[in-house]
Amino acid sequence: MVSSRVLFAGFLALIAVERLVELAISKRNAARAFAEGAVELGRGHFRVMSAVHALFFPACLAEVFWLDRAAPGVWAALAFAAALGAQALRYWAIATLGPRWNVRIIVVPGAPPVTGGPYRYIRHPNYVAVIVEFLAVPLCHGAWLAATVFTLLNAALLFVRIRAEERALGSLYADAFADRPRFVPAVRSRSG
Repeated sequence: MVSSRVLFAGFLALIAVERLVELAISKRNAARAFAEGAVELGRGHFRVMSAVHALFFPACLAEVFWLDRAAPGVWAALAFAAALGAQALRYWAIATLGPRWNVRIIVVPGAPPVTGGPYRYIRHPNYVAVIVEFLAVPLCHGAWLAATVFTLLNAALLFVRIRAEERALGSLYADAFADRPRFVPAVRSRSG
């Protein structure tokens, strides 16, 4: 019988492969954007963000294997469901942005903001997916230390990243998203 640790390691490996595919998509999209006159901003924090994302996987594995973390039953199932939901949200955002999606802040001047898909409800669905992922994936196997550390690191990075990204996207973006929250969709009541 396959142990839960091996299954967890396999799950992490699948997510890591997804990230490599995303980097390839991002590179292709960047080349297209630069051909259209795009500019890149926020390079300084991107290196730190890349390091944090790369360290996430070995940190989760290390905690589970070295600190002998057990899969916490129903909490593990809930964390796994949340992690899968985060993946679905991420790919909805990527599909909605199409060739404009990138892991870096690359902006084509004058391009209208994308306001469809999950962007109808919130400004940063991809970052919501990352927030949920950094919390839920480690908790799939009780790695609460990795969940805590990487959630806090990610919060600090997003504080810098979102401000840089929103500045780079400019007034067209600010006007289009003025009524949308950054992370949690607003509940709107129906009148009438």
